[in-house]
Amino acid sequence: MKLTFAPFELHLKHRFTIAKFSRTSTPLMLLQLEHDGQVGYGEASMVPYMGESLQSAAAFLNRVDVSQFKLPFDYAVIINYLDAIEPGNPAVKAAIDIALHDLEGKLLNQPCWQLLGSQPENMPITSYTIGIDTPEIFRQKVEEAAGYKAIKVKLGSTDDKQLIEIVRSVTDVPLYVDANQGWTDREASLDLVYWLQEQGVQLIEQPMLKTDPDSNAWLTERSPVPILGDESVQRLSDIDKAHGVYHGINIKLMKSAGMFEAKQMIDRARVLGMKILMGCMSETSCATLAAAALAPQCNWADLDGPLLISNNPFTMPQLEEGKWVLTNSTGLGLVQ
Repeated sequence: MKLTFAPFELHLKHRFTIAKFSRTSTPLMLLQLEHDGQVGYGEASMVPYMGESLQSAAAFLNRVDVSQFKLPFDYAVIINYLDAIEPGNPAVKAAIDIALHDLEGKLLNQPCWQLLGSQPENMPITSYTIGIDTPEIFRQKVEEAAGYKAIKVKLGSTDDKQLIEIVRSVTDVPLYVDANQGWTDREASLDLVYWLQEQGVQLIEQPMLKTDPDSNAWLTERSPVPILGDESVQRLSDIDKAHGVYHGINIKLMKSAGMFEAKQMIDRARVLGMKILMGCMSETSCATLAAAALAPQCNWADLDGPLLISNNPFTMPQLEEGKWVLTNSTGLGLVQ
């Protein structure tokens, strides 16, 4: 088996601003695993606030011995091996995991969604995310989102109500909101939650600091809208800690170290009666199709990575009625 990788700078169509960060691009590491005439593709999307970089990804990949990866791949053994190399680094581990799943599907002549036990007819609609901005630019972004079946709004600023009012002046589609730890006052947050419910908001991600489970649990207990842990839920070991603090979780492959552990997280959350949003970072069609292979097992999807970028190196996946289409193509179904 041969491993190759190369850096790639992903450009966003608009500056993307959340409660604590803002950016116009995202560094990626694109990865290929070649074996027996087939190529598996993966990617690591390394948003700056998650702590990974092109340098750390390259250093990690140079320590990976791919000769030990034998079909059928034992993903439990593989993730333990990757974690033993160095803790953290979930995005670059996800790149390896995604490429292995793509490669395995091609070698076995099966689509990844089938390998993972998904039912394509259960695919949820994907939301289109709009970051914090000035009222004028924000309205422009909302108007550009015409045609999408759900919109996710980044909150956590002093203009939260104004931004929602702008959205509602343009469209009546269902709304998801993500405060990205931007709320601080319990009572004020609860008042805002009830107002957001009146505006048709269906879920709220990470309202308060991930380091403040008591405030998040207080809000969850009183909220009429599902509260989901995002920054506070990275990998499988975080699920049980999130139970009782949130109604559900946001799983992202770049946090979970890939598809294998994301599937484990889905199964564990279901056992605990928690709801699940399949989310993403700034990503190409590659990681989007990897997450889409698992999305039918989730309540909601926020897989808008390719919709928000201007230089996708792969062909855009098929989107119908707001839902990504899972085809019978082998592996991820990725087209260059």
